[in-house]
Amino acid sequence: MKFSENWLRQFVNPALDSAALGHVLTMAGLEVEAQEPVAPAFSHVVVAQILSAGRHPDADRLQVLRVDVGQSEPLQIVCGAANARAGLKSACALVGAELPGFSIKHAKVRGVESFGMMCSEKELGLADESAGILELPDTAPVGQDVREYFDLDDQLFELKLTPNRSDCLSVAGIARDVAALTGAALSLPQISPTSLAGQQKKNVRVEAAEACPRYCGRIINGVNAQAVTPDWMRRRLERSGLRSVSAVVDITNYVLLEMGQPLHAFDLAKLNGDVQVRFARNAESIRLLNEQVAVLQDDMLVVADDSGAIALAGIMGGNGTAVSDGTTDIFLESAFFTPGVIAGRARRLGLSTDSSYRFERGVDFAATRLCQERATQLILEICGGSAGEITEHLARLPSRNPVRLHVKKAAEVLGIALAQETVADLLTRLQFGFTCKDGEFLVTPPSYRFDIGIEEDLIEEIVRLHGYEYLPALPPSSGALLMLPAEESLCSPNSLRQLLAAADYREAITYSFVDPSWESDLLGNAAAIALRNPIASNMSVMRSSLWGGLLDALQYNLNRKQERVRLFEIGACFHREGQAYREITRLAGLCYGDAQPEQWGEAARAVDFFDVKADVEALTAGRAVFKAAQHPALHPGQTAQVLLDGKAIGWIGTLHPRWQQHYDLPRGVVLFELELGALTRKPVPAFVEVPKFPPIRRDLAVVVDEGVAVQAMLDAMRAAADSVVSEVALFDVYRGKGIAENQKSLAFLVLMQDTQKTLTDEDADAAMVKLLAELSQKFGAVLRS
Repeated sequence: MKFSENWLRQFVNPALDSAALGHVLTMAGLEVEAQEPVAPAFSHVVVAQILSAGRHPDADRLQVLRVDVGQSEPLQIVCGAANARAGLKSACALVGAELPGFSIKHAKVRGVESFGMMCSEKELGLADESAGILELPDTAPVGQDVREYFDLDDQLFELKLTPNRSDCLSVAGIARDVAALTGAALSLPQISPTSLAGQQKKNVRVEAAEACPRYCGRIINGVNAQAVTPDWMRRRLERSGLRSVSAVVDITNYVLLEMGQPLHAFDLAKLNGDVQVRFARNAESIRLLNEQVAVLQDDMLVVADDSGAIALAGIMGGNGTAVSDGTTDIFLESAFFTPGVIAGRARRLGLSTDSSYRFERGVDFAATRLCQERATQLILEICGGSAGEITEHLARLPSRNPVRLHVKKAAEVLGIALAQETVADLLTRLQFGFTCKDGEFLVTPPSYRFDIGIEEDLIEEIVRLHGYEYLPALPPSSGALLMLPAEESLCSPNSLRQLLAAADYREAITYSFVDPSWESDLLGNAAAIALRNPIASNMSVMRSSLWGGLLDALQYNLNRKQERVRLFEIGACFHREGQAYREITRLAGLCYGDAQPEQWGEAARAVDFFDVKADVEALTAGRAVFKAAQHPALHPGQTAQVLLDGKAIGWIGTLHPRWQQHYDLPRGVVLFELELGALTRKPVPAFVEVPKFPPIRRDLAVVVDEGVAVQAMLDAMRAAADSVVSEVALFDVYRGKGIAENQKSLAFLVLMQDTQKTLTDEDADAAMVKLLAELSQKFGAVLRS
């Protein structure tokens, strides 16, 4: 919301300078995103009239002017502007004036004295470029300060409003808040019912009463559509970011900014039959004011006549019924459309308008008729004409249910002492209706406050007016600080973050809304959860994996010359299960580039599957089992499903070459993704007596078929091993001379130790025979000779 400070101060004028006013607004939750002067600083520049213009005796392109600046004697000024002429009123910088970047002094120009300078908009800092000196209307008073004439001693405020504060999408709404915050008097425009002179009345049929519970329309005859918009109105519109179009359109835009109520004016002569408010017929089309032809859907509300849709309700009017210079009679519309009916429709059509922005968040339904009277008042004043009776359709409006507020609870939440009288005063300043009994308020929010629904909302209003900066910073009471029990078998997400950070990963946070192509192509998810109201076409489905966002972040880093990237993210993923949805929190990681940072101690090599596998094993405390599998996003020969306690918890693998080419990645990418819930449980360390007797190591070398998985052999050996076997591990793989084709030789180390006695060779031999028998029986292993 952008507005002029001087406009605001016409409604409420607290004893605060611009900086202090901005601070008050920000601390009250109306964040001032930008604050800047309307024009740069300059002084001693006045409205002047050129009395005569003669050629300079020594320069063809210069003129010698006699200029009336409101003093007793005219000034002589040398000027080079082509548009300088006798009778023209312009801006004149007097001797001693300070302009942006330079000063004005008495000077001689080619031998002729000059006592000032005629100014262009560029020289005053009002425009980037200008073709000549400023041209002012004949009504401009000679001698008046130009800053005063153009109202340049003004500041532009731009507020970054949260969606719940739609009541502040108008100057009047902001003024209400400023009055409540500062205690300054509030003076809003006086609006009285218009005297009826016209007899015409338009019939209106509201077929979608729930979507449009209040609709007001009025005919105004004899309008001069070519009337000139007053300077004060045009200036306020431009300083709010809107360009002047025509007097009628400017008035509707002005009321939108002033009161927060969108309005629309139709050319009465272009309407056919009754005005209707209904839902669009499927595939019905309308040419909008911006010349876009919109193909409508049946959940879009329209204003129509007998010829079809003439406006997209709450969003934009139609081109076919627009007001033009030849318009003499208008039908002025002011309505309340339910926020849920407008939300998302403009975005679906690629539109974003001031009207839809307000209707989506909620407009004051009690002011619909009042704002139409305000617009009528301005139209009659500026464009002339005669107003007819208002046609009003009224259905069930939103209710403002009373909210209970307990003074004691508010004091406990805020940590300050609150008297009942103080709370009553604050609610009165907010113009909230209430009754009070024994420290309990029953508060009825006004119609424009859509954000007040529960007690906590009222507590927030109290602290906004009290001032967040005045809340005491109280140290916690030491008596209440207790050490909470921490279950040793739980591993917090923060612990996992620290583990990955120690392994040189950086945490990323990406959107939960993703590109549909990521889901369908990269992840093979044909049932992605689509959003009803996507903020953009490439963010229209909910993610089922974190990989898409991480790959996008990788591209972002590579575009900024980062050659080694290690990222991880903890976030929610979403899956469809029949008619229901399931949310799963996952931890995913991505590695790209060299395995180690550039250094002298180790030769550079690309990160590979086994580097990342080690990180996954660290996350699972060495309990993970990796099973070869296939995933649409991963390389078919470098992909594994990760299992923990026999349950699949995720994936690890190298990005498929197809996707590496799609993302234009020069090197391979290794990815993993695990369910966070499975990682938050870890085994509790158990005491084992330190053996007093020496261990025995035996090596077991066997030959098996190439397709036998080592992990399956290790699992079988550990399950069949005697109690004296403390460790079984693979330490060598051999293929080559002496080993048949399609076979491999595997060498395992077997450590044996007993805490009660020294093991004999017979004990060790018996344990080894048992292990060999297990391998022979299950895997056809043969002892290598």
